[in-house]
Amino acid sequence: MPQHLIVLTGASRGMGLAMAQQLLRPGHALVCISRHRNPDLASLATRAGATLDQWEQDLAQGEQAAHRLQSWLSAHDPQTFASATLINNAGVIPRIAPLSASDPGDLANALRVGLEAPMQLTAAFLGATDTWAVPRKVLNISSGLGRRAMASQAAYCAAKAGMDHFTRCVALDEAVKPHGAKVCSLAPGVIDTDMQLQLRGADPTAFPDRQNFANLKTGGQLTSPTEAATRVLAWLERADFGTNPVADVRDA
Repeated sequence: MPQHLIVLTGASRGMGLAMAQQLLRPGHALVCISRHRNPDLASLATRAGATLDQWEQDLAQGEQAAHRLQSWLSAHDPQTFASATLINNAGVIPRIAPLSASDPGDLANALRVGLEAPMQLTAAFLGATDTWAVPRKVLNISSGLGRRAMASQAAYCAAKAGMDHFTRCVALDEAVKPHGAKVCSLAPGVIDTDMQLQLRGADPTAFPDRQNFANLKTGGQLTSPTEAATRVLAWLERADFGTNPVADVRDA
């Protein structure tokens, strides 16, 4: 029977890992792209009767990842899949500091992983599957910081704002095609991940919003990675997915 293909980046930890765990079920073929393999996913896939392929890939080398994805997709018979979905989840926060105190290499890495790689992978995915007569979706995991400025977060905010806007552009591209893909840049809410730990541990003199993030933790206002993954994947399954190319799970 045809399988539902999902390509997921940043699947080795946090919400990405939680999404991978929930996506490993019968009838699914999951390709995870991360810097490191997660051995627990392999055993989970076996128990779940799902197909899993883990690629060790630094997404700072987005062009390399995109070429690999395009070649892999082109080598497969589209009839083996019932649908095809790309989830761009990976992202990094560079050292928390005002832009004037930021390292150029650190900034470049954050933008490569958070913006360049999603664009390159989306281009490869849509190009390789353009003639596939199956439902296709691209889900970009964005952030409220792509829509709201924050001090000492210029690179992360810029990457997510760019993700939102390139998603709007792709939605226009795909809308004029007979079998165009549905695309959405989705903010998943505030999640209790390593990123939050990084923000709460920042130097308050360099990060004025540090206490606000600490208050979210102490006030129990953070969503667990598992709960956030469930909400994001539920959004992916909505009948109106892509109607609004930039969305927030909290608007559901």
